[in-house]
Amino acid sequence: MKAVFLDRDGTIIEDVNYLSRLKDIRLIDKAKEALEIFKENGFKIIVVSNQSGVGRGYFSSDFVKEANDIINRMVDGLIDGFYFCPHLPEDNCSCRKPKTGMVDAAIRDFNLSKEGSFVIGDKESDVELGINAGIEPVLILTGYGKKYKDSTKANLIFENIYEAAKWICQKGSME
Repeated sequence: MKAVFLDRDGTIIEDVNYLSRLKDIRLIDKAKEALEIFKENGFKIIVVSNQSGVGRGYFSSDFVKEANDIINRMVDGLIDGFYFCPHLPEDNCSCRKPKTGMVDAAIRDFNLSKEGSFVIGDKESDVELGINAGIEPVLILTGYGKKYKDSTKANLIFENIYEAAKWICQKGSME
């Protein structure tokens, strides 16, 4: 079973720099349509997200779970799983991107294959996660993506998750 491992903030929803209010959750334009394309083409959809705001005391793990539930309702339940790292960068945990702990857990939990899968996000840590996990990385230019466009290690770069989904699933030009 192939999967897309998606970053959350800046990839599926607008990045508001430490989302701490549920009312600030806004889907990125055509993100839901992108998820529909992935589903129609047999991908499991897994969100992997660093959430150091938990470790910093900005919000709780329960808040992150509630936000993820709201996001999944906004996309009609298309997301199969959410994994997040609550640790600070200096904690040196095994789950914080670009380390592979969240991807490894999802692969075990869902019996996923790395072959044919993709890691998609707007930061170089997402790209490095893909490289470290042995999964094709994709940089998208929403969120912080434009900052990394000229220095990324990713071979695949798209304007947004929708354009990435169209290309990955070879749907051609969709309106």
